[in-house]
Amino acid sequence: MPSRHKLRGVLPVFQTPWLPDETLDLDTLEREIDWLYDCGANGVVMAMVSETLRLDSEERDQLASAACRFSQGRGAVVISVGAESSKTAERHARHAESVGAEAVMAIPPVSIGIGEPELLSYYTRIIQSIQIPVIVQDASGYVGKPMPIAMQARLLDEFGPERVQYKPEASPIGPKLSELRDATQGRARVFEGTGGIALVDSFKRGIVGTMPGADLIRGLVPLWRALEAGDTEKADRIHGPLSALISMQTSLDGFLAVEKHLLVRQGIFKNPLVRGPVGFRLDEETRHEVDRQFDRMIAAAG
Repeated sequence: MPSRHKLRGVLPVFQTPWLPDETLDLDTLEREIDWLYDCGANGVVMAMVSETLRLDSEERDQLASAACRFSQGRGAVVISVGAESSKTAERHARHAESVGAEAVMAIPPVSIGIGEPELLSYYTRIIQSIQIPVIVQDASGYVGKPMPIAMQARLLDEFGPERVQYKPEASPIGPKLSELRDATQGRARVFEGTGGIALVDSFKRGIVGTMPGADLIRGLVPLWRALEAGDTEKADRIHGPLSALISMQTSLDGFLAVEKHLLVRQGIFKNPLVRGPVGFRLDEETRHEVDRQFDRMIAAAG
């Protein structure tokens, strides 16, 4: 089933806002999604920095449904469905399709290291359970271990580039991206997945879009448009402070702490709450540097 919207461009991963009792704050989520589209997003994504691994199944359903509903057809909605069992991942995929998602994205199980045959079986089951595209996410920058390039290419050979797409995050990012491109004879549709820190290099390697955090949307949309226009000078001006910001986010909790701080600063979130336990909190000196680099990014983007 083809997507109503082309899966390409800037597709930010929204952060999940919490009320003080750690229940979902859907009013703030709606404001966040409206703001992302107003800033030029081509769609929205529910994924790792949406704290999906800290949601129960009912909350994942509720969040996925709300994201599709709040998007109101303005762009493509991608829902993360990866889980520790193939059965659960398939369930999430079917639900995402039923509420209007235009694609799903799946990390592999993270609690065990599985070999290539089991990875193939896991992704095949997700792909065959739905009719919308499946984005294979190698989230080894956060969790797990890198997935074999040959296995990823095999999925594309079997199901085609419209059904199977990619978000590679294994290191080294650039060479791995090119390896995937070459292994699929340039047919793979690939999204940059480093928050934007490798966006300039990845663009040159043929990506079709980027899936950064929502907090930097005011820099990432102008950066993407500059790259499309061949305006290297402007792209480099924006990319400098943006890269400095992302370099301070060295773990999943690091991303969340910085991203939610910046969403509060921009008037989108009411608080920077992250569901615990957390492994990283902003200290005053880091917060000051985050704010300084953010101001530099906004000035360059303008």
